[in-house]
Amino acid sequence: MNMMKLKNPLLLLLGIGISNLDAWIYLIALNLIVLDLTGSPLAVSVLYILIPIATLCTNFWSGSFIDRLNKRNLMFFIDVIRALFIFLLSFIDSLVFIYVIVFIINMASSIFEPVSIVYMTKLIPKSGRHRFNALRNFINSSGFILGPSVAGFLFMIGSPYLAIQLNALALCLSAIIILMLPNLELRKENVVADKVSIKMIRKDLKEILRFSKSNIHMTFIYILFSGITVFMTALDSLETAFATEVLSLSESAYGFLVSVAGIGIITGSLTNALFTGRLKLNVLIGFGALFTPLGYLAFAFSQNFIWASIGFFTLTFALSFANTGFLTFYQNNVPVAIMGRFSSVLGMLEALLITLFTAAVGLFAELLEIRPIYIIGSFAFLILGFCLNLVVFDKSKSDYYNA
Repeated sequence: MNMMKLKNPLLLLLGIGISNLDAWIYLIALNLIVLDLTGSPLAVSVLYILIPIATLCTNFWSGSFIDRLNKRNLMFFIDVIRALFIFLLSFIDSLVFIYVIVFIINMASSIFEPVSIVYMTKLIPKSGRHRFNALRNFINSSGFILGPSVAGFLFMIGSPYLAIQLNALALCLSAIIILMLPNLELRKENVVADKVSIKMIRKDLKEILRFSKSNIHMTFIYILFSGITVFMTALDSLETAFATEVLSLSESAYGFLVSVAGIGIITGSLTNALFTGRLKLNVLIGFGALFTPLGYLAFAFSQNFIWASIGFFTLTFALSFANTGFLTFYQNNVPVAIMGRFSSVLGMLEALLITLFTAAVGLFAELLEIRPIYIIGSFAFLILGFCLNLVVFDKSKSDYYNA
């Protein structure tokens, strides 16, 4: 592949990398700002609850806009909006206003994700999606490790407020990079879309339901894979408390444990990129769906740092396979013309389940004990993994998994 063909994918990966690194710095800095402002862990947890709530408030209408507007320009606009509101956060000391602004930023982020997936599906040919998605996973996981380190350095030379301001500046850089990408929708009618109305949103919803009924296997895989995200989010909400209270790990030991998780997903992503084309998508999804909950189980039964590390490495290593396989499967089987609406509509179900499951797990952990709840959740997750394997290895549906 010549440099001209590599230029656009590399620019897109660079934009994704900056955005992902920013997300970690922003999250850590915001947590510290809210904790310092209130002294309440509950006030910090509200920041996480706002994420699925913003998705629920956005997804029922955003898909209709995503599929009708220019994707590159929309990504640029969202990055600029997020940069402005994040910069504004550094000057606010009212908790209520912080929550309102964070909610707006989360709404913008919930739109950006499906837009970026639609754009990269158009930009990257089918033969290159597996490797690109593996590299995207690698860059996201690098942000998982580098983000806290960069945030810590910024806190040392300044404050969380400085980190927030630099984060906004970096998002502006990401927006500039997006503008350097090709405009894949040159037709005028794609730039100025039909007026989106309630009637059109209802029509779009019916169209997605028709597509789902005629593509039951694809839709079923999407829903089952959403279950993986639901279980992971619910279990991850107990992760810090489990590590520090149940395993009695120090803050530094817990920080190293998180680094082990980052190494796991980086190793898995690089392995995926190296073996592109040798593993079918159902193998990637099936392996990830089975070994990710096994990693959680190893962590749930661990009594010391070593076993906890093994669990963390296993779950993130396997997750990189699942994520790469599923995203490629999704891009290959959902028409790009309805991709924004499809992911937005089913994303509402995922956001609702995340909210309910996370609240239920937190409540039961508060009323009972953390370890038994974590073990039960991990076993339920493993059952979901077995179910997903039964579906993806259905020989009659093998055509769906050709990369």
